[in-house]
Amino acid sequence: MTDLLQAVEAYLAQTGMAPTAFGDGALNDRHFVRQLRKGRRTFRDTEDRVRKFMAANPPVDTETAQATSPGNNGENSPQSVELGA
Repeated sequence: MTDLLQAVEAYLAQTGMAPTAFGDGALNDRHFVRQLRKGRRTFRDTEDRVRKFMAANPPVDTETAQATSPGNNGENSPQSVELGA
């Protein structure tokens, strides 16, 4: 397995992104990941575009995202709202 394929597979596993969505977003080529898995060779500029896409769209840590999103810290929950008399 090539370094690029390993990086793409890890990215897909971490993000839950569909391979076709990845290829479409990174290169406007929905078949990219399938072809890469079958041994597609890539030019350096293609690899650079793929790595740039992954860097610009990092996987979101779901635990951190849930802990920091509004409504999950109790500030906006109905239980924390004081009702005026």
